[in-house]
Amino acid sequence: MAEFILKDLVEKEGLQEYFEIESAATSREELGNPVHPGAKRKLYEHGIHSDGKYARQMTYADYEYYDYLIGMDEWNIRNMKRICDGDPDHKISMLLSYTGKNEEVEDPWWDENFERAWQQISRGCEALLEYLKGQIYENTK
Repeated sequence: MAEFILKDLVEKEGLQEYFEIESAATSREELGNPVHPGAKRKLYEHGIHSDGKYARQMTYADYEYYDYLIGMDEWNIRNMKRICDGDPDHKISMLLSYTGKNEEVEDPWWDENFERAWQQISRGCEALLEYLKGQIYENTK
């Protein structure tokens, strides 16, 4: 959900030229599967489409390529650091840390509460985008 929410926010701000946004799995259970039907329904409720997305595994090459790697919870962060052989460049962070809180996004896989996930992820993506806009401003001075 975060990939598509952040892409939607970036598009609404007209900042697409500054971003390349892609999600990847930190585990292997869902590899090759499309977006979870509950997540897809919640995105559609907000006019956001996720068609054509299939889960792929995060790799060390992602660490080298992307400037920021964002996890939803501590389990994601642990897996990301394992895949990336640590985090020497301090690229890995948790989404809700950008809201000023050290909280995890609660995984709707367990209880199907995609509304709660939508609220948490949206709040995190909005805060992340505000942070990144500040970085863009600093780098274009």
